[in-house]
Amino acid sequence: MKRTHALPKSLMLILIMSLATAAVAQKPGGVLRRANDENPPSASIHEEGSNVVTTPFIPVFNNLVDFDPTKSLSRPESIVPDLATSWSWSADNKTLTFKLRRGVKWHDGKPFTAADVKCTWDAVAEKRDAGWRKNPRKAWFSNLQEIVVEGDDQVSFRLARPQPSFLSFFAGGWSPVYPCHVDGRQMRQKPIGTGPFMVNSFEQGKMIRLVRNPNYFKPGRPYLDGIDMPIISSPSTRILAFVAGDTDLYTPSATLLAEVKAKLPDAICEVGLSYAYTQLIINRTVAPFNDVRIRRALALAIDRDAVVKVKGAGLDRLGGELMPPPEGAWGLDKADLASIPGYGPDVEKRREEARKLMREAGYGPDKPLTIVLSTRDVARYRDVSVMLLDHLSRIYVKGEMKTIDTAIWTNVLAKRGYTVAVRSRGQAMDDPDVSFYESFSCNSRSNVDGYCNKEMEALFDKQSAMVDQAARKQLVREIDRKLQMDVVRPTITFAALPYCRRPYVKGYVPSMNNQYSNLRMEDVWLDK
Repeated sequence: MKRTHALPKSLMLILIMSLATAAVAQKPGGVLRRANDENPPSASIHEEGSNVVTTPFIPVFNNLVDFDPTKSLSRPESIVPDLATSWSWSADNKTLTFKLRRGVKWHDGKPFTAADVKCTWDAVAEKRDAGWRKNPRKAWFSNLQEIVVEGDDQVSFRLARPQPSFLSFFAGGWSPVYPCHVDGRQMRQKPIGTGPFMVNSFEQGKMIRLVRNPNYFKPGRPYLDGIDMPIISSPSTRILAFVAGDTDLYTPSATLLAEVKAKLPDAICEVGLSYAYTQLIINRTVAPFNDVRIRRALALAIDRDAVVKVKGAGLDRLGGELMPPPEGAWGLDKADLASIPGYGPDVEKRREEARKLMREAGYGPDKPLTIVLSTRDVARYRDVSVMLLDHLSRIYVKGEMKTIDTAIWTNVLAKRGYTVAVRSRGQAMDDPDVSFYESFSCNSRSNVDGYCNKEMEALFDKQSAMVDQAARKQLVREIDRKLQMDVVRPTITFAALPYCRRPYVKGYVPSMNNQYSNLRMEDVWLDK
C-alpha cells in the first residue's frame, strides 16, 4: 500500500496564506514618477560621460552582469548574472568567458546573441565603427586583446595580462549591451535595449517616458507599467513637485533635506555617501597652470571643511581620488589625508604657504592672477564655484565664474576649452582600475587636464594585475597619495546624498558606492 504524508490542516492553512501573500506582495501596475534635474544631451550611454544620461536610460538596458541591486554597497563578491548566466576564468587568468541567456529579445523583437556583445565592446575598444560621436571609456579596455564568439550563447574576452577587476567593468550603469543591428544615431534618441522598460518618448527639455517591456526575460518583472521623468532643472521646483505628489522619488542636496522633511514628514529619506565627488580641475597644458607652484597654491587655498559645512550640510566627507572608507574599499582614510597639502584644520597656515608660492611665481597683491572658473550650469556646481572663488581671492587670485550648458559641458572639458574648472563626477564603481585608466591614462579621452606620467601608468598596470588584494590596496593608496601630492584634480568633497521616496514606493534600495545599479527599477513597485 502506497503511503502518503499529509500536512496538518493548520500548517496547510499557513502555507496557503503564505503563498497567497507572496503572490500579492508586489503589486503590478502604476507609473513611477521621478524628476530628471537636467536635460540629457542624448540617450546613448556609451557615448556620454554624465549621469544625466545614465540615470534615466539605465532601465532600457541590461548588462552581462550587475552588482546586486538589493544591496546598498557594490562589491566584486556581490556581482550577479544578468544577460550572462555564468562566467569563468581560464587557468592563466587572461580569458574571461561568459555563458549567455537564450531566448532574450531586443525591444524590436530581434534575438540577442553573443554577436551583440562582441559588437558592443569592439565599438568601445574602437575596433569597430559604431557611428559614435565620442567614446569616454575606451581606456577601460586597454588590456583587451580580442573578443571571440563561440556560437550564439558564449563569448570570451582575451586579455594581454591578468586583470582581476576586469569582470567588474561589465557591472554598473556604464556597461549596457547594445544591439548590433541598430544604428548608433538611433541610440541617441530612441535606444533599443533588452531591459525591463522601453523608450516611449524622449522630448528634449520636457519629458522622458519609459513603458513596460512585456517580453522581458525575467518572469513577472518589471512590476511598474512605466516610468515618467519630467525634466525639472530648478531645485525649488523639484521640491514642490515632490511635496505636491507629482513625483515619487527625489534626491535633494544635503542642504535641502531639512526642508523636504519639514514639508513632507512622512517621506522616507536615507542619507548615504555617494560616489559623486567635486573636483577642482586645472588645465596644466596652459600657462601659468603648467607651473606646479600655481596648482599647489590653488589647492592649498581651499577650505574643504567650509565646503562640507555649507554645501554638504556637514554630511559630505573628505577624500582623495577614490571613495573614502568605510563605504569605499580603496580610498585614503583620515590619517592618509592629514599628510597631504590642502587638508587639515589650519586653513590660514595653508593659505600663507599658498601666498608664498604665488609670490615665487610672480603674483601678489598688486599683480593678481586673473582666472575664469568654468562650471556646469547646475546649482550644485555653481554653489561650490562661488565658494572657491572666495577662497582663491585670499591668495592673490581674481576670478569670475563662467557657466556652461550641460549639453556641451563634456565636450568643453574633453577639448580642454577651459583653464580652471569645477566639476562633480560619479565613478561607475568602486574599483581603482576604473578611476586610474579612465581619468589619468595619458591617452584617455576622459583625461581632461593633460596629465601624463609614464611612471604612474606603470603603477596603474602593476596594481591592476595584483591578485593579493591587501597588497593591491596598499599600492593603490600610494598612487592616490601621489596624485594628490602632484595636485592632479584636487578632490574637494564626496557628496552625501539623501535618497527620498514616498512611503508607497517599495523595493527601492539606494546604492551608496555605485550610483547606478539601483536605477533599473525592475524590482520597484507601488503600494497604492
